[in-house]
Amino acid sequence: QVNLVESGGGVVQAGGSLRLSCTASGGTYSRYIGGWFRQAPGKEREFVAAISRSAGIRNYADSVKGRFTISRDNAKNTVYLQMNSLKPEDTAVYSCAAADRIATGQALSATKYNYWGQGTQVTVSS
Repeated sequence: QVNLVESGGGVVQAGGSLRLSCTASGGTYSRYIGGWFRQAPGKEREFVAAISRSAGIRNYADSVKGRFTISRDNAKNTVYLQMNSLKPEDTAVYSCAAADRIATGQALSATKYNYWGQGTQVTVSS
């Protein structure tokens, strides 16, 4: 129902910032809960952040609270992940996702998401 494409990844020094974008096509992203996940080499995919359809509810992994901000611009069919104070341990492939519906407290589960982007590499150098 919707195709997702991430952009904005790159290489940044520790302490720097990046903003990732996830733009939907073939569907309206505002109809979905938006999520960001990341996966480092040899590691399991982990939840980063999620945002409700109206942006009234936002959830973050403990490891990124206070540093990352998820937002959305439904007019642009885009969900963003603003990443500040980046650390080398933030290095990973970041993927965005969309869920048709999700129960309270389940936004951190990748299995609850129906659609996924291809991922964008974020590398944080020390």
